[in-house]
Amino acid sequence: MQISELKNILKEFGANVRYEHDLKKKNWFNIGGKTKVFYKADNLKELVNLLKKLNKKEKIFVLGAGSNTLIKDELFDGVVIKLSKNFNNISLLGENTIIAGSAVLDKSLSDFAMKNDLTGFEFLSCIPGTIGGGIRMNAGCFGKEFKDILLSIQAIDKSGKVISIPSKDIKFEYRKSNLSDDLIFLSASFKGVKDDYAKIKENTDKLKLEKEKNQPTKIKTSGSTFKNPTSQTQKKVWELIKESVPLDKSFGDACISKKHCNFFVNKGDAKFEDMKKLIDFVAKNVLEKTGISLEKEIKILE
Repeated sequence: MQISELKNILKEFGANVRYEHDLKKKNWFNIGGKTKVFYKADNLKELVNLLKKLNKKEKIFVLGAGSNTLIKDELFDGVVIKLSKNFNNISLLGENTIIAGSAVLDKSLSDFAMKNDLTGFEFLSCIPGTIGGGIRMNAGCFGKEFKDILLSIQAIDKSGKVISIPSKDIKFEYRKSNLSDDLIFLSASFKGVKDDYAKIKENTDKLKLEKEKNQPTKIKTSGSTFKNPTSQTQKKVWELIKESVPLDKSFGDACISKKHCNFFVNKGDAKFEDMKKLIDFVAKNVLEKTGISLEKEIKILE
């Protein structure tokens, strides 16, 4: 739809809908252009209303923390949805079940579990995204993944229908699942195990230290660029990159992190094309050198 038509259809949403809105500051890479429509969802009722008005006539992308997203410099011809703080609640159900909104940061869920003496969530302290994004890609580290703690998810499809899905009905694999791209996650429930607070804190601190030692922080990066291969080799993706690619290779301000070569960095004012060229260059060289085709872990909005 044209912006003029959208302005008419979506006028009741007021300042929560913006047009030709800049996305550059809304992702960790600090790269990207504008979106035709940017919608900050205040609550579920409004979100359902907006989806019904759009009537599946627009591409929709839900933006979480922007920690693993690369956005093109040209206008995104669709609607980017950002869930507000009303989707950012955490609560305890019984002794060991946590309900968390999909906008909750992974780190916040880990902290909440620790305060309530629940173990199993420590690995989340090292994942820089939100619950929604973590479920979408079955995020994980240090041998643990979202599927290991998930009980169920609550979601809405793009026609505005709210559904609940138990985790046993979801087929999770390494960094992916069979959940439809048509779903927008609203919240999820997680199962923890009671344990000693001091023990949980010690384990969490150990994981954080390990992460800080091996991964770049406080710079314009977007987490792991490629997934580890699940077959063909026992090698990690960083090992394949290290033996296949000149690590000082850069395109414009897009370069490979000196601390971890599966992390790519915007060292100044990298453009989308610069980062895309670097990603493609690395994938091509690894394929030529090792015969292994790398799969991207970061999401590209184009």
